[in-house]
Amino acid sequence: MNHHRERDPGADGSQEPGTSPPAAARPTMVESMGGTAGFVYSTVPVVVFVIALALQPTEVAVIAAIVTGVLFALVRMVRGERFLSASGSLAGVLVAAGIVALTGSAKDFFLLGIWVAFAGFVVTFGSVLMRSPLSGVAWNLLHGGTYAWRENRTVLHAHDVATLAAALVLGARFVVKQWLYVHDSTGWLAFAKIAMGTPLTVVAALAIAWAFRRTSTCLVTQARPAEPVVRQGAGMPPQHNAEARPSPRRPGNG
Repeated sequence: MNHHRERDPGADGSQEPGTSPPAAARPTMVESMGGTAGFVYSTVPVVVFVIALALQPTEVAVIAAIVTGVLFALVRMVRGERFLSASGSLAGVLVAAGIVALTGSAKDFFLLGIWVAFAGFVVTFGSVLMRSPLSGVAWNLLHGGTYAWRENRTVLHAHDVATLAAALVLGARFVVKQWLYVHDSTGWLAFAKIAMGTPLTVVAALAIAWAFRRTSTCLVTQARPAEPVVRQGAGMPPQHNAEARPSPRRPGNG
């Protein structure tokens, strides 16, 4: 007697017809922003600059920050990162160093970040006032730009909240750093850059991710037609409802 053992679908890597492959694990919020390494790459040159500034002249502190940025960029390229991605943090250090070289003031190392925060606040807050929050514009562009997302009050409100969260982070950075800049607190400027950098960026990114998910639920998921609950197996004959079959006529029943 032959015993046939049922094969476990998927045990040999195959799939049943009509089934979709398992979704790949999505990166977490911190991983998508560079993870712990990204935080280190952006903060260590600043720390090196402040420590060197306490021990050496401004020129030496600037050179130390540049050398640190170059070393990190090389390490990232050796690890397989693309040049544009690996040199991102170095570009910021080079621009900051160039400003210090022109002005001769150590606190100007943080001047670029201060005014970038101000510009970001004006753009994000202004987009909310114009009833076109930037997070909603970004979501629509990622989905082909075909959705009338501003006409949905729930979606518009979600993007108002998310974009205002980003505006609040950028505005807080500008106010705090500008106050420290005016008072020549170079050391505290470095502390504010680190403390108000990646941690607050994660908060704003979480708000934007929430708005994206809410928008997709309202405009994409609910717009899809519902799939049938029961699917007929492949190769099976069509099944008819027993109640719908006509009953055989008996002889003699007119």
